[in-house]
Parts: sequence; structure tokens; C-alpha cells
Amino acid sequence: MCLILFAQKMHRDFPLILAANRDEVYARPTAPASFWNDYPYIYAGRDLEHRGTWLGITRGGRVAAVTNFRDGLAAKASTRSRGDLVAAYLRGNQRPGAYLTQVNNASVHYNGFNLLAGDLEELHYLSNRGGKLIAIAPGVHGLSNHLLNSPWPKVERAARSSANCWKAKRKY
Repeated sequence: MCLILFAQKMHRDFPLILAANRDEVYARPTAPASFWNDYPYIYAGRDLEHRGTWLGITRGGRVAAVTNFRDGLAAKASTRSRGDLVAAYLRGNQRPGAYLTQVNNASVHYNGFNLLAGDLEELHYLSNRGGKLIAIAPGVHGLSNHLLNSPWPKVERAARSSANCWKAKRKY
């Protein structure tokens, strides 16, 4: 997934508004978003090769998403699938911060990633190239293949457009 744009706690009825696109290995077999047969409370696309996902939500309001991190380092073939990070959070019941702390302790086993995990109350971010767990503050945020809110042109453009839209239409 190359771009995730989200508004955290910007609307009283919608604690998280998220738009994203997946733009990676098109040849990898995937299933479109649907409720999973083996975990019927998870709604997500599915990586049919490793059984994880890049973006998903549960009926209870847990949400998680992952992007890869482009840093020029050669990807290691013997690492775990980053999609497992999202799927494990969605299947579990840990608070987002506790889950990402656990992930941070095992992050060397994965190629570069950015991971969002949250629920109806809180949203957290972790990158294994950025080092620290961040509780997401209310506002409009962008995430691509670098750290959260990095000034990449597509992130800046999308976040600026969304922020202007919120300012112009905020009547609730």
C-alpha cells in the first residue's frame, strides 16, 4: 500500500476516516476485501500467499494497516510477512499500544514497515525504521513508504487537500 490518508478524531460521528491504496506487487495473489471465512469478524483483503492483509477492520472497531518502508536497504528474503502484523492485531484483543510495543520488540524479523493499529478510542503508529511508538493525535495525517507525515509530495498534496476540505465543510 503506497498511500494511507486518515483523519483521526476530526468528526464526532466518525472517529477515524481512512482512504488508502495498495500499490505494490500486483503479481502476488490476493483476495478482495470481504469477511474472512476463518475469522468472520474480520473484513479485509487477503494475501493468498501468506494469509495476512495490508488493511483491515473488525466488527468490533479494531483497525490496522501496513505499508512497506523504502530505505534503499536490500529486502531480506528470510523475513516474516508484514501482513501478519495486521492480521495478528485484528485477530487479537490487546490494546493498540501494547500490541505495537510487542511488535517493536520483534521488528528485526521483518523488512521495513509502517504499521497503524487502533480501535474506536485510540490509534497508534510504529515503524521499524523510525524507532518509537507514537499515539496519533487528532488531525489529518498521511503515510506512505516513509515515516508518518513525511513530506513526500503525494502525502503533502493529499493531506493538504483533505485538511482544506475539512476546514471548508466542518459544520457538525
